[in-house]
Amino acid sequence: MQKRRLGRGLSQLISGNGLAQSRAVIEVAVERLQPNPYQPREDMSAESLAELAESIQAQGILQPLVVRPAGEGYEIIIGERRWRAAQQSELETVPCIVQEVTNEQALELALIENLQRDDLTCIEEARAYQRLIDEFGFSQEQVGDRVGKSRSAVANTVRLLQLPEEMQISIHKGRISEGHGRALLALVNEPDLLMKVWREVEGKGLSVREAEALVRESKERPEGERKERPVKELAEPDPHLVAIAERLQEVLATRVSIRPKPEGQGTIVLHYHDDEELARLAEFIAPEEGI
Repeated sequence: MQKRRLGRGLSQLISGNGLAQSRAVIEVAVERLQPNPYQPREDMSAESLAELAESIQAQGILQPLVVRPAGEGYEIIIGERRWRAAQQSELETVPCIVQEVTNEQALELALIENLQRDDLTCIEEARAYQRLIDEFGFSQEQVGDRVGKSRSAVANTVRLLQLPEEMQISIHKGRISEGHGRALLALVNEPDLLMKVWREVEGKGLSVREAEALVRESKERPEGERKERPVKELAEPDPHLVAIAERLQEVLATRVSIRPKPEGQGTIVLHYHDDEELARLAEFIAPEEGI
């Protein structure tokens, strides 16, 4: 599977002019490693870690971690999932490449690695971009150069942080999409109306197009004059769908989301963390022999 081409790839940052240290691999005791405080990913699925631990037990760690000296040990720049899975596998050491990097480079490397693996939610991306801007003085254009995106794309992603925290969590957890978030941004200067519209969008499972229409209608008409949408409000998750999602997660060994629509249709979303996990899911669901 071809990965997205980013502005300054990992190979250039790790072994190019930016970082000229040795590429020698050394074994480092797992207890001498500590997480990267600049890690942009906020959630690590227990199911995916367990799956990775099984793979490590069978094949070992195929790709070294990238670390930097920190006190009497090392701080992980790239490979925190591998380190955590190695702990679950009760490995004593893991292969590492040691690099001398700045805090800015540590965030940049971790951000690019996760983006190359499509491993961040849009909220995690937005927060990582904002850290580059706030802590290291990057412009939005410079951030775009680093990650291979346009300035406007970076700006649109960062704008999601204007939404209240509970709405950011809703996007991060997949209850509403980035497109819903963009639609809700039109109401950020009207917090009471924004909260009402968000609750309706999430509670009724509106599509992005329906959410956009609701935002327009809410700005043009008082709430009492809006037409009631013929959809069933979902105050609580359907326990039947929750049970089905849990069964699928157990069989597939990955996180599964079921997003119902009022008309009885819906979407099943399978979450994966890297190309290897995607290939495993594809082989499980549709083996090549059976195609």
